[in-house]
Amino acid sequence: RNGKIIGRERMFLSGVHEQKMSHILAGFMKQFYLDSDFLPQEILLQSQPEEDESLAMWLSDKKGKKVTLTVPQRGEKAKLVRLSLQNAQLLLGENLRKRKRRRELVPDMVQQLQTDLNLEVPPRRIEAFDISNIQGSNPVGSMVCFMDGVAKKSEYRKFKIKTVKGVDDFAMIREVVLRRYRRLKSEQAALPDLILIDGGKGQLGMAVSALQELGLSYISVIGLAKRLEEVFISGSSDPQNIPKSSPSLFMLRRIRDEAHRFAVSFHRQRRAKSITKSLFDDVKGVGPVIRKKLYDKFQNLESIAQASSSEIKEKIGVALPLATKIIKAARQKTANEL
Repeated sequence: RNGKIIGRERMFLSGVHEQKMSHILAGFMKQFYLDSDFLPQEILLQSQPEEDESLAMWLSDKKGKKVTLTVPQRGEKAKLVRLSLQNAQLLLGENLRKRKRRRELVPDMVQQLQTDLNLEVPPRRIEAFDISNIQGSNPVGSMVCFMDGVAKKSEYRKFKIKTVKGVDDFAMIREVVLRRYRRLKSEQAALPDLILIDGGKGQLGMAVSALQELGLSYISVIGLAKRLEEVFISGSSDPQNIPKSSPSLFMLRRIRDEAHRFAVSFHRQRRAKSITKSLFDDVKGVGPVIRKKLYDKFQNLESIAQASSSEIKEKIGVALPLATKIIKAARQKTANEL
């Protein structure tokens, strides 16, 4: 107040416990006022900073007027300094308590994964990707999300491959990762702490390429190969040395397997729809509505072929002659596949 400012000690500096208060104060003030647009005429401090005269001269030159450094011992100014220190201690204590609570809330296996992968932050949100296709037929991608090691199914996403032709799992991974994080970036939505790719170095490299294109290369990404359950990280040709008994590796496997299950399930749905649509295209009277009912009421083509005409009639709501044609077409298709 009145052009004065209280020296504030709210900055956390590594190694300050090994330094003298005079040195800490001088370093703090230089950093604090280096880019500050406001400089008071008088600064109140709890103790004298190191090289106080040269520091006061530097501040005066920066302000264009004389700046005084004062260490009050009594009176209103001394009360202001004591109040400032009390507030700083309270804020520091609260900050430390919050940090402790956050650490306590992170599950052990997530903390272990942070250690095993040498990550800067606990990987609390993990998003995992997989690709499913049969000889390039109906290729799809999946993305599953785990928070603190628990599946968050509302965040799961399915992808129909749009740009890749033929069998190219590497390019498909790149497409899916690119589409996922391009959208999150445009929506300014929360990004994951860790991305898990179902695959080895090849799939990992394509995911990293997609993130680099989006300017998101700072996100940690790993690949988990199925054959030897090896974990690969970007920039290293050798797998990570994670103990096979580590709980973090079990968590990664579980997440990878869930991504695989989700991808396979989506692929089967698409393939069943594709087969059902193409199969009954030549059956007069079977349009999109009836095809959808067939898909909804029967698990697969075999179950349609094994049904009776009356069952088809009842479940789909068609006349008996059309039900017979549907069964005949299904049986012909299944017989050709044997």
